[in-house]
Amino acid sequence: MGKPTGFLEFERQPFPERAPLERIQDWDEFHLHLSTQDLQEQGARCMDCGIPFCHTGTMPEGGCPINNLIPEWNDLVYQNRWREALDRLHATNNFPEFTGRVCPAPCEGSCTLGIIEPPVTIKSIECAIIDKGFEEGWVVAQPPAIRTGKKVAVVGSGPAGLACADQLNSAGHTVTVYERADRIGGLLMYGIPNMKLEKERVEQRVDLMRAEGVTFVTNCEVGKDIPADSLLEGNDAIVLCGGATNPNNLPIEGRELEGVHFAMEFLHGNTKHVLDSKYGEVPGEGFDYPFISAEGKDVIVIGGGDTGNDCLGTAMRHGCNSVNMFEIMPKPPPERAPSNPWPEWPHIFRVDYGHAEAAARFGDDPRTFLISTKRFVGDENGRLKELHTVMIEWLPSENGQRPQLREVPGTEKVWPAQLVFLAMGFRGPENPVLDQLGVERDARSNAQAEYGDYATNVPGVYAAGDMRRGQSLVVWAINEGRGAARECDRYLMGETSLP
Repeated sequence: MGKPTGFLEFERQPFPERAPLERIQDWDEFHLHLSTQDLQEQGARCMDCGIPFCHTGTMPEGGCPINNLIPEWNDLVYQNRWREALDRLHATNNFPEFTGRVCPAPCEGSCTLGIIEPPVTIKSIECAIIDKGFEEGWVVAQPPAIRTGKKVAVVGSGPAGLACADQLNSAGHTVTVYERADRIGGLLMYGIPNMKLEKERVEQRVDLMRAEGVTFVTNCEVGKDIPADSLLEGNDAIVLCGGATNPNNLPIEGRELEGVHFAMEFLHGNTKHVLDSKYGEVPGEGFDYPFISAEGKDVIVIGGGDTGNDCLGTAMRHGCNSVNMFEIMPKPPPERAPSNPWPEWPHIFRVDYGHAEAAARFGDDPRTFLISTKRFVGDENGRLKELHTVMIEWLPSENGQRPQLREVPGTEKVWPAQLVFLAMGFRGPENPVLDQLGVERDARSNAQAEYGDYATNVPGVYAAGDMRRGQSLVVWAINEGRGAARECDRYLMGETSLP
């Protein structure tokens, strides 16, 4: 602990951000870095508490699932020892350039300082460390010294698949990653918009992994373009990291109308269009999701999570006429409720980048809480023109039953809309590889494999990430990818030295 009184002397300074009305004019990242001096002061705020809950990742929804050595690299940044801070960061995290940008930072929710003051800016310090590492040329390819002769196929190139491949390759195995899209990265590439995570960051890490010996195969959906059993024949093990990409639907009247889309159709197609245009390629060629423009349209996003927020930010950059977000749950409180104590993740009202941009452009926060969509209504050509809603209230649970919702009489409303995006989460994997391999599923349709073991019922086949646990955070995907690599290595070699 470099400065025992740092948390008393310095106030929290979060990521600086570009002004909302400026950043909606382009697709560049909206957040910036603090100066080196400011970052050192932010590192000095870390209390080096006796029990650092920030990196335990064991309590409900709190701490870092990949057990980042947060107090250590906070102190090293304070001491201006950036190279050592990078080494400590990479000791537990394969991709801090991703988590430092898109992780919601459960570590900050369990920061001990956060009990009485705003928590340490862990996420922005993490991002600054890895960005400096790349700028200084400290992050270089490190291929394994020896090869084991074992071959592993990893299905899916999202954060779980990439982490798994990175770990298995470091152990000396020959790893091939299969991705159904035309670019590597899974939801890191096509699910998260460019202004939140510039795709050069993803490509930069993938290029490093290629230089270290990992092989990537794109435009190849295992179970469709190649039979899953061919992977079993040609490899010593398989790790399934295909994600939970089957979206929740809203099967109400008018769902079939033109203009009602799943959120990922919008986000995938948009990022494909942005990247193809940037690199001089034909936008959208050979892609499953067409480009959907929100320019000049009234847009409504149903669902208030990260995916819905990304739809807000994307629609704003298209130049939409208006944008609203519907959330069926109540508005969260401004501070922790008694039932949500530290060190759990604080379920409080937050303003994310898309909310701030919509408010700056249209004058008010775009969210409406406790609202339910009743029907979509179209014109004579089958195109969406409006949707009908009603306000609701949640009734207290009785006898252990789930709370029930009730419509509030007299609150019906008609909203003009030419585009609606359904961002209501995901219900499991859609990849046919599970069925072809005969992998058993759990009650939620995910691949059945115990956490910490990751082995499916099929010998030599492992599952990790959202495909195993359901929709979750990027840090949990990295956690599981690393864990599955460890157990796969143990299966192949009889022992393992992977963390």
